[in-house]
Amino acid sequence: MCGITGTISRTPLTKEARTRVTAMNNQMSHRGPDGAGDYNAPHLALAMRRLSIIDLTGGWQPLYNEDRSVVVIANGEIYNYVEQRAALETLGHRFNTNSDCETIAHLYEEHGDECVQHLRGMFAFALWDVDRQRLLLARDRMGEKPLYVWEGDGRVVFASEMKALLAGLPHTPDLDPVSIDQYFHFGYIPEPRTALQGVRKLPAGHTLAISLKPWRVRQRQYWDMAAAPALDGDPVEDLRAELDTISRLIVRSDVPVGVALSAGLDSSALAALAARAYPGTMHAFSIGYPGRPENDERAGAKALADHLGLPFHDIELATSDMVAAFPQVIRALDDPIADPASFGYFSVNRLAREHGVPVLLQGQGGDELFWGYPWVQQAAEDTLLKQRLYAGQMPTGEKLSRTLQSEWLPLPRDPSPEVWKNWLRTMLGRDDGHETRARWRRIADGYADTPVFMDSVVDFRQAQLRRGGYYGPAMQAQLAARSAYAPFTAPQPWNVPVLMTRLISQTYLLENGIAQGDRLSMASSVELRLPLVDYRLVEIVIGHRKTQPDLTQPPKAWLRAALRDVLPDWVMNRPKLGFAPPTLEWMRALIDAYGGDLRDGALVQAGILSPDGAERAIRREGYKRGVLPMPFKALCLELWCKQMLSVPASKAESAV
Repeated sequence: MCGITGTISRTPLTKEARTRVTAMNNQMSHRGPDGAGDYNAPHLALAMRRLSIIDLTGGWQPLYNEDRSVVVIANGEIYNYVEQRAALETLGHRFNTNSDCETIAHLYEEHGDECVQHLRGMFAFALWDVDRQRLLLARDRMGEKPLYVWEGDGRVVFASEMKALLAGLPHTPDLDPVSIDQYFHFGYIPEPRTALQGVRKLPAGHTLAISLKPWRVRQRQYWDMAAAPALDGDPVEDLRAELDTISRLIVRSDVPVGVALSAGLDSSALAALAARAYPGTMHAFSIGYPGRPENDERAGAKALADHLGLPFHDIELATSDMVAAFPQVIRALDDPIADPASFGYFSVNRLAREHGVPVLLQGQGGDELFWGYPWVQQAAEDTLLKQRLYAGQMPTGEKLSRTLQSEWLPLPRDPSPEVWKNWLRTMLGRDDGHETRARWRRIADGYADTPVFMDSVVDFRQAQLRRGGYYGPAMQAQLAARSAYAPFTAPQPWNVPVLMTRLISQTYLLENGIAQGDRLSMASSVELRLPLVDYRLVEIVIGHRKTQPDLTQPPKAWLRAALRDVLPDWVMNRPKLGFAPPTLEWMRALIDAYGGDLRDGALVQAGILSPDGAERAIRREGYKRGVLPMPFKALCLELWCKQMLSVPASKAESAV
C-alpha cells in the first residue's frame, strides 16, 4: 500500500520539475510512512511512499522485471498475487522480491497492457516500458485506489492524491463551475471531474498510455460491470462460493488485520468470514456517541465480536471533538465531500492505527449491490415504468399514468425529446411541494444520463439555486453556456436494474463511499480493504441479475441467503444503521463554529456563492430531516478551499 506520483514530458525534465516530484511525494507521507522510492529518466520522474503490508523487508519500490526494462510503482494490493506468481514462474519468470506488486511487471511482459485483466485487487500503478519509452497508468475496476491527472504544455502529471498533484503544478487551477454545480447537487463530484479546472481522475477500470516518440496520450476502458456475461444457475450458491474465496484472498497480509464493525449485516458478515480465514487474531473496531442514543451500534457490534472471539475496541465521538477535527477531516478527504459521517470513518481508522492494526476491512458496497437502499430500489422500479412509457407501452390507467395524468399534466403524445423536455420542465417547475414532483426529481436525478429528462432537471435545479439566492455571478454566467452531463450511451433496450447498479456504483458508492474510505484510512496510515466490491463478486451479481432480476425481492435477499450459515439469526434480523452520526446536531454545530468563514470567503470571492447566499447559510436556513442542506455543503466546500488551495507549491515540502 503506497502513494504514487510522477511526471512525464515530451521534452527533457528540468531540475525544477524533478524537485516538484519530490515535493509531491512529500505531501503523501501519511500514505507511506515506512519509506520512499524514486526512478528517473530523461523525460520521466516517478516517486512513491510505502506502507509496508506484504514482504516487509524486501518489497521496496520501484519494482522491476528480470532485466529492469520494466519499472513499476504501485499503490494497492494484488489479492491473487500468489496464484499469478506461481503461473508466471512456470513460464520462466524470476522474481526479485516477495511483493504482491512485482507480479504487475512480469504480467506486463506476458500480456502488455492487458496485464490489468489478470489482476484481482485494488490498485493504481505507473509502469515505465524502457524499450518503448512509454508510460502506462492504470486504475482498478471499481476505483478503490485513486489517480489524479493533469495534462498540459506537453506533459502529464499524476498523483494518488489531489494535494500531492497540486504541489507539482505550475499554478493552482481555478474552481470549475460545472463541477461545483454537481457538488451542490450530489454532495460530491462524480468522476472523472474534480473541483478544479484541468484536473481529472483517471476513471475506474481505465488505463492511460503516454508515448514519447511520437508524443501521444491515449485513455482506454478495459472493464465495464454492465458487460459482465449473463449467468444461469443459483445466484445464492455462486455468491456464497465467491464470498468464501475473497475472504481468504483479502486477508493476506504480513501485518495485523482488523474489521470496522457496526451492528449491520455487511460488516458483521465480513467479520465472520474473515475470522474463519485469518490465521491470527483479528481485532474489531467500532464507534459510538455520548449517552448511547439509538444510532449507537456498539452493543450489537461487541456482541458479535464476543461471539466470534475478537478483541473489541471502541471510541465515543463527542460533538466538540468532531468540530475541532473537521478541518483536518476535510483536508484528508482530498475531494470536497459533504458527508457528516466522515468524522466517524476518520475516527475508526485512527483507532485501528493506535492499536497497531494497519489493515482494516470495511463493508462498503453491500447496500449498493444488493438493493440495500430503498430509494435506489424505488428509483429502479419507477425507471422501469418510465422505460415502458418511453416505448409507448404504458396503458391508460396504470400507475404512472394515474399518478401523473390525474394529478399533474396530461402526458404528451408527441414522442420527440423536445416535447418531453418541455413537459417535464413544466411539471418540475410547479412549486407546491407535492410529493409527486419530489419523487420524479429523484427519479430523473438518480438516472442522470437519461436524455429526455436530464436537461430539464439540470435547468430546474440551477434555477432553484439561482432563485434561492445562493449562486453568485460567476456560477450563473458560466453555467448558462455549459452542460454538466455527457450524452446517454446505454445499450438498447436498457436493462434498468443492471444500469442502475452501475450508476449507483460509479457515483454514490465510488465518490461518497470508496473515495472517503481510501482518503480517511490513509490519513491514519491504514490500508482499507473492501471485500464486497471485489470485481468478481460484482460480476456474479450483474450476471445473475441479467437472467433472474431480483429488484422486487426484499432488500439484500441474495446476500442474506448466501450468509444463512455464516451469521446467527440475531444478527441477520437486525436493521441497518452503519456508523450513522447525530447528523442535524453535528451540522448545526459546524455551521455555528465555522459558518462565519463563508462571509466574504473563498466561494464569495470566486463568485460561486452570492453574499446573500453566504448569509443564508450562516443563518442555517434550509435544514430539515433527511435532507443534506445547502448551508452544510457550502461550508464543506469553503473549508476545502481553505485547506487545499491555500498552500503554494513552493511550500509543499513542509506541509502536512
